Amino acid sequence: MSDFTIGESDFLLDGAPFRILSGALHYFRVHPDSWADRIEKARLMGLNTIETYVPWNAHSPRRGVFDTAGMLDLDRFLRLVADAGMYAIVRPGPYICAEWDNGGLPAWLFREPGVGVRRYEKQYLAAVSEYLDQVLRIVRPLQIHEGGPVVLVQVENEYGAFGDDQVYLKAVADMIGQAGITVPLVTVDQPVDEMQAAGGLSGVLRTASFGSRSAERLQTLRAHQPTGPLMCMEFWDGWFDHWGGPHHTTSVEEAAAELDTLLAAGASVNVYMFHGGTNFGLTNGANDKGVYRPTITSYDYDAPLDEAGNPTAKYHAFREVIARYAPVPSDEVRPAEPSPEFEVTLGEPISLLDRGPWVEHESLPTLDELGTRLAIYRTAVDIDRPALLEIGEIRDRAQLYLDGHPLGTLERENHDRAILLPRARGKLDLVVEDQGGVNYGPRIGETKGIVGPALLDSAPITRWATCAIDLDGIPSLWESITGAADPSPGPTAWRAVFELGEASDLFLRTNAWGKGIAWVNGFCLGRYWRRGPQETLFVPGPAVRAGSNELVVLELDTLPDRVARFVSGASLGPLEL
Repeated sequence: MSDFTIGESDFLLDGAPFRILSGALHYFRVHPDSWADRIEKARLMGLNTIETYVPWNAHSPRRGVFDTAGMLDLDRFLRLVADAGMYAIVRPGPYICAEWDNGGLPAWLFREPGVGVRRYEKQYLAAVSEYLDQVLRIVRPLQIHEGGPVVLVQVENEYGAFGDDQVYLKAVADMIGQAGITVPLVTVDQPVDEMQAAGGLSGVLRTASFGSRSAERLQTLRAHQPTGPLMCMEFWDGWFDHWGGPHHTTSVEEAAAELDTLLAAGASVNVYMFHGGTNFGLTNGANDKGVYRPTITSYDYDAPLDEAGNPTAKYHAFREVIARYAPVPSDEVRPAEPSPEFEVTLGEPISLLDRGPWVEHESLPTLDELGTRLAIYRTAVDIDRPALLEIGEIRDRAQLYLDGHPLGTLERENHDRAILLPRARGKLDLVVEDQGGVNYGPRIGETKGIVGPALLDSAPITRWATCAIDLDGIPSLWESITGAADPSPGPTAWRAVFELGEASDLFLRTNAWGKGIAWVNGFCLGRYWRRGPQETLFVPGPAVRAGSNELVVLELDTLPDRVARFVSGASLGPLEL
């Protein structure tokens, strides 16, 4: 067993100065059977520590539940870090940002009347206490002095960018201590005077997050942290992408030079991200700074390891920099091999517009109230002339159909709230999609779906029926349906079977399709959208098998090409100019 403490100018491991060389690797963004591979590649790059957030909403989709199965097995992940001879930093939030749905805060939390999120408020703190007790029950026996890998635990996350409630921060820190965490605690904020002052906590080590001007940023941090080690808890080596935007990359040479400056100053570092992974399922977040922008499925981040876990030029450049300051293993990482290329035809379409079950309402329920991320809202209209349909607010996208015929789309990011119906008589359907919860700023936790009244020529529409789409059940639809059907407009599920000689990573090309979600063998790969920039979905090798495999696609828009093409590598779209 070892001891890890904070000295006057260094971290101390068993009393000797120790520099943290860490890389961010989110266990919940990587298939669990790939964890050991990614951790080993971090070690070979010269890192000695792995950092991860913990997503409260993924572990606790309902209050009283704490799921640790599969991709949420934090205990297994931390033990694999230890098996590799590495240390760990755990950042449990409760808020994590991370371009993750709702910044990690569970949707049920916001349904509590009067709850005060990220501040000293009784209901919120009670829920946080329940959560931290659960997650730190896993972390506690894995602290370094207990023989485990955990050397640091973070309090909250970039709180200075949100508020300045020191009483709240201290309450969270006290909860962590009361849960048996005795390794050093840290906070992180951007190296801005106001943020460092508001987000720091007396007696807790301050760290910073930045990706450029390292020498200047460290000076700002030192001004707020007169003693103790300097640490960049998030050394931003890339960035994330939004649907409809460019694919962001950063200069390998400039990123390596900034890392060199940081290490030359004697600072510790956590490379964010070392390996970004994927927003599998519907876990991507969004930003809304006046315009709503959902994050894409890939979290490649232009990191040293790409989305599929392959070393990039940045990996080798960072390894060379680290070797100037610390021992680096001599083993070489194997270069990536192209994935198999093949095509398969999609067939057996199942339309969702008329499947049900339907529930009647006198007023519009939200998606939160329906307990789904995708639903069909149906009403009857009876005006035999053009009429204006007005919606209070769409969060985040609604496709309209009259008697099954497409009318148009209302997009939140365009601030669309009205559409002229050329004829307002018949069955009116709105297919409403939650495209990801805002993960930064005051709109975290907002209600999703149709918010506010629906008016037809200024008269309220009061009778509705809804069908909440069970997305987890989409891959099993064919178990109760036999025979092929003709495809029709509206959300339609498609299926294909393909054969593999052996399991391997795959890349499903999606840019010839419209907008939707894909699964392989029941494993949800995430969302695709023709607006890009992302043009492929990553299929992790452990999700497929030698022999027969099943691909399921839920197309929400249109599927002009019924061929599924698997290609040799990722295509994340055009670069930022």
